[in-house]
Amino acid sequence: MGEGHTYRLKGGASVDRGPRIYNLFPLLVGPVAQWGDELPRIARMGFDWVYLNPFHYPGFSGSLYAVKDYHRLHPLMDDGRPADQQLHDFVDQAQDYGLKVMMDLVINHTSKDAILVDEHPEWYARTPEGALKSPGAVAPDDPTKFTEWGDLAEIDYGRPDLHPALIDHWGVLVRHYAALGFVGFRCDAAYQVPAEVWAAIIAPSRAEFPHLHFAAETLGCTTEQIAALHRAGFDTLFNSSKWWDFHQPWLLEQYDLLRAIAPSIAFPESHDTVRVAAEANGDPEDWAKLKALFAAFFSAGWMMPMGYEWGYRAKLDVVSTRPTDRETAQYDISAFVAGLNQIKAETAALNTEGPQRLLTPPEWSVVVLLRQTPELGQAALAVLNTDASHVNQVDVVRLLVDAGQAPELFEECTPGRVGSATGPLELAPLEARLFRTRLDGKAKPKPEPEAKALPPPTNLPDVETPGILILAVSPCVDCGRYAVKREVGDVLEVTADILKDGHDKLAARVLWREKGDAVWREAPLEYQDNDRWIGRVPLERNTRLTYTIEAWGDGYETWRDDISKKRAAGQPVPVEIIEGRLLLNGALPRMQGADRERMTRVLSDLDGIAVEEDKAELMVSTLVSALLARWPDRSKAVRHDRVYDVVVDRPKARFSAWYEMMARSQGTDPNRSANFRDCEKRLPEIARMGFDVVYLLPIHPIGRVHRKGPDNSLVAAEGDPGSPYAIGSVEGGHTAIHPDLGTLEDFRHFVAAVQRHGMEVALDFAIQCAPDHPWIKQHPDWFQWRPDGSIRYAENPPKKYQDIVNVTFHGGEAEGLWRELLGVVLFWVREGVRIFRVDNPHTKPIPFWEWLIRTVQDDYPDVLFLAEAFTRPKLMRALAKAGFTQSYTYFTWRNFKQELIDYMGELAQGEARDTMRPHFWPTTPDILPPYLQTGGRAGFRIRLVLAATLSSVYGIYNGFELCEAAAVPGKEEYLHSEKYQFKVWDWNRPGHIKDDITRLNAIRRDNPALHEFENVRFYPADDDSVLFYGKATYDRSNLIFVAVTLDPFDAHDCVLHFPLEAMGVPQGETFEVEELLTGNRHLWRGARQRVRLDPAVNPAAIYRVTVWNSVDYRTPCF
Repeated sequence: MGEGHTYRLKGGASVDRGPRIYNLFPLLVGPVAQWGDELPRIARMGFDWVYLNPFHYPGFSGSLYAVKDYHRLHPLMDDGRPADQQLHDFVDQAQDYGLKVMMDLVINHTSKDAILVDEHPEWYARTPEGALKSPGAVAPDDPTKFTEWGDLAEIDYGRPDLHPALIDHWGVLVRHYAALGFVGFRCDAAYQVPAEVWAAIIAPSRAEFPHLHFAAETLGCTTEQIAALHRAGFDTLFNSSKWWDFHQPWLLEQYDLLRAIAPSIAFPESHDTVRVAAEANGDPEDWAKLKALFAAFFSAGWMMPMGYEWGYRAKLDVVSTRPTDRETAQYDISAFVAGLNQIKAETAALNTEGPQRLLTPPEWSVVVLLRQTPELGQAALAVLNTDASHVNQVDVVRLLVDAGQAPELFEECTPGRVGSATGPLELAPLEARLFRTRLDGKAKPKPEPEAKALPPPTNLPDVETPGILILAVSPCVDCGRYAVKREVGDVLEVTADILKDGHDKLAARVLWREKGDAVWREAPLEYQDNDRWIGRVPLERNTRLTYTIEAWGDGYETWRDDISKKRAAGQPVPVEIIEGRLLLNGALPRMQGADRERMTRVLSDLDGIAVEEDKAELMVSTLVSALLARWPDRSKAVRHDRVYDVVVDRPKARFSAWYEMMARSQGTDPNRSANFRDCEKRLPEIARMGFDVVYLLPIHPIGRVHRKGPDNSLVAAEGDPGSPYAIGSVEGGHTAIHPDLGTLEDFRHFVAAVQRHGMEVALDFAIQCAPDHPWIKQHPDWFQWRPDGSIRYAENPPKKYQDIVNVTFHGGEAEGLWRELLGVVLFWVREGVRIFRVDNPHTKPIPFWEWLIRTVQDDYPDVLFLAEAFTRPKLMRALAKAGFTQSYTYFTWRNFKQELIDYMGELAQGEARDTMRPHFWPTTPDILPPYLQTGGRAGFRIRLVLAATLSSVYGIYNGFELCEAAAVPGKEEYLHSEKYQFKVWDWNRPGHIKDDITRLNAIRRDNPALHEFENVRFYPADDDSVLFYGKATYDRSNLIFVAVTLDPFDAHDCVLHFPLEAMGVPQGETFEVEELLTGNRHLWRGARQRVRLDPAVNPAAIYRVTVWNSVDYRTPCF
């Protein structure tokens, strides 16, 4: 038999310990470099073997068991170093933890596209038609079910003339991996390979490497096939105990058959079976413990797959499982497993396969099994209550006497229990108990010497302080001075460092309450690592909320941890039981309802238990732990000394597409203003293009004093309309509508029409007045006056606005102004407007905006504010902190590759990411950038793609879709701007890009990755004129990549470098690409992909990548 520790027999001979195997499923762990991270806990659980499913390069199906190349690593496991080096390093790590490594040896088949098929096609079985034959097997639990694996090619062992070559080939493979340090081989479908072939592989390999262990997988085969393996030389065989119903006789019959060949290995579940936690009938944790105890008891060896200890429910899949499939633990029975492995390791009767008998009738719910080792004179007993609903009793003493055993020689060795086999046993539903004949020479642990008490310290601060620190709370802005911004549907992740001196267990919760709520709601904070805790608050309503953190010492869990460690070490715990009882007594008054009744029953049950160990078991039970977790002692809780605000906006704050409209320019008569009914005629086309916000430049009466003429001239002729930003005249001010546009009732009709088209209206809120605005006469103290008695007009150097005067926000009358401006906003809110674009907010005091926005949103939380502030970055960020929902940016002037990358990094990952939502505009009524003045139609298409895909919120100013580029020479201003004159547009003039806009907005709408801003990432493109970037959803279910030429004149051929690892695509494997602008689809392989971007034809390409993770993931024909 292979390497292992031994027991001495009476005659001086020895027997090996059975293997205690942990199945480390490589697809669930990831790269080889990460396998070692699992070893410490595996060793702590008492396993001495680590078994790895195939880690080789797979064939087209992606299945671990469809091996294509035995000397290359699976792409998802390869970290880039030489494969042998990676594996050797892991084996070395395992040996450092006292663990031997077993690998899967699959030699009865390969994948149909295996290298071996090309090298030795004659080695394979064929169908009558000459095709490669697929192997199959019957189900272990139902011989009538036969499965054929179409991705596999069966090797033809039916031809003896092939055996020498096959033996030589596979023998070399075994010895290669043995040289790397592997000492175990699980031989997959061993019964499919003749015993003489196995013998010819095993014997020479063991001669060179004496400690090799060969375990035969024989599930689903006939008894004749098992018996035929007798001559093969296997050390162990896997049995079918996983499928036993605890009643039928077949398992013990198989046990006797297998032990005549070799000791066997049991398992409660495997990668081929449904998870125990998912099929549990009753308490999953109790069922898992019972099944584990039974497996460890029944056979010389046992195996437990990864995730069993945590109650994982999802079945392991040899194709699609990934590290992201790790689940949140339902429970953790690691300590139980560690105790079980310790008992198994030191109990000879659990390692050698002597006679085994069922002592109870088949119809009983309680199953009692007796294992004996006559050579060692030892025995073990398992007592299992398989009833998930009822407590059952069994007279173990009587059963042992009837079996010819001496009950007084048996002691209990169930993990966490001590005692002897005396009197009837009462077992809770799904309870499992383990007994063995006493081990001689076991010394009792000596009690620890008492530590001498230290004198009390003096001159201390408040010694009643719990000493818990809550630090580095996130998210917060300026230490909580300003609110964090999120949207409905988000989850607010709250993190903090929570720590305390010593080893006491802590508990913590995030507390939050929405505006107007008196009661705090709570969510648990969970420990991450290094004293960092995390909690999650679902954001379900458009509101404002406040959160903070509370933490306390968890006295019960601290006690539970301490007593569990002492019990595991075999130390007496009488005082600890008294302490625990006091904790439970103290908890009862805090409890209410059904939990109070449950705790009362627990306390009553404790009064009736005489055995110390049984009391401890109840006091540390999952039931009691759950009760104490729900009703903790928070009398000494520490609450963080600050609260933090969160504004939860509606989703349109994060994702929307705006169409900016000069209302008077939507008509067909160049000599007059359009009205709202004319504007309504444009709505179907705007909606078809995919916009969801129609933003109107100011719609108020325009002043006549110093009215501007065409092209911003200082002289206006009769009939010139003037600038809409010169607000106010005898017709009214900021709450009036320009008579040429219509009446307030017409505006209401327009708002309703916009809504019918699935859009909403945004208004321009410009706090500036024409010199004849009614406020100037009504409230002269609101304005600035020059020494000569003239009113100061507005300037934004170098621009001058003689037709506009500004209000002053300071002075004795300022409060009246603030309230009047608030009244203006609320007037339009009550008219159905919920979005305001604010003109030049950086020229008004920040405290004013903080007050106004907060006041409006207190009653109307769905109102959004966009800050049009082209100013200093810190001032822009200050406006965002003050409450502006969205912000203009410098995108309008960022044209080249590196400056775009740098600026996007600043916006997406910089300090303002929690407060500032960037809103991208390629142009505005005041700004026609030089790039668009000279870049032609291609330039407009390029800037459109950049705005629409870099930012989740963008907009265009009407005329952009027509590629309007006529500029005032030497300036960034439109020639014949509609700001100063009536204008009529031909909305279908040649060269328009409405189709581009429509397609882009549809792409944005259909791809959630484009609904976010902070997820933008840039990737290499081998051309300084090509920008390549991507966006992905958190779960990578939507992957979007965009390549854009920044050169509007010349075509560029370029190589794009796709981030395969971030995409989840192994190097050299195929992924599917859909070019969303054209609808073309491709199958690509490799990170480097060439693209040609011609500004006259295709200035951009938008790729949606689909990563294959099903059977056709590695189809070789692509």
